[in-house]
Amino acid sequence: MAGNSDSSNLTTKKIRWIARIWSIPIIVYTLIVLIGAAWNLLTTGVADPYAVEDYTLVGDLAPLFILMGIVGLGVAWFRERLGGTVTVAFQIIAISLSLFQRPITQDFASSAVPILVAILVAIPGILFLVCWRRSTKRTIAENNPR
Repeated sequence: MAGNSDSSNLTTKKIRWIARIWSIPIIVYTLIVLIGAAWNLLTTGVADPYAVEDYTLVGDLAPLFILMGIVGLGVAWFRERLGGTVTVAFQIIAISLSLFQRPITQDFASSAVPILVAILVAIPGILFLVCWRRSTKRTIAENNPR
């Protein structure tokens, strides 16, 4: 039984590190974009000089939910269940909003990108949830030997 537990523990560690390595470039890229926007806001007075006029609030919600999911990835490094749940929930909302706002069949390039980004952010969140679940099962099995 100990050999099975060790291989299960090793698999959980591998999944955890895949999720962490996957989340690093997402978090770093987001920080670079946010720092660039803040720097541009401080130096020029406008965060994005190329922003489209007459942009609706609904158009801003999907990127905002993707950003909140990325914050969840950072939280998942320390609290896998909370961070993974936040990430997956916000990505489901972002994908739903993107699909309701503009169907994929209408201008595929601009409507598919937010959905693909949300999927790329959701995958490490799902992996963090898998790690949490495997860890809790292992802990329960260790505390209740038969």
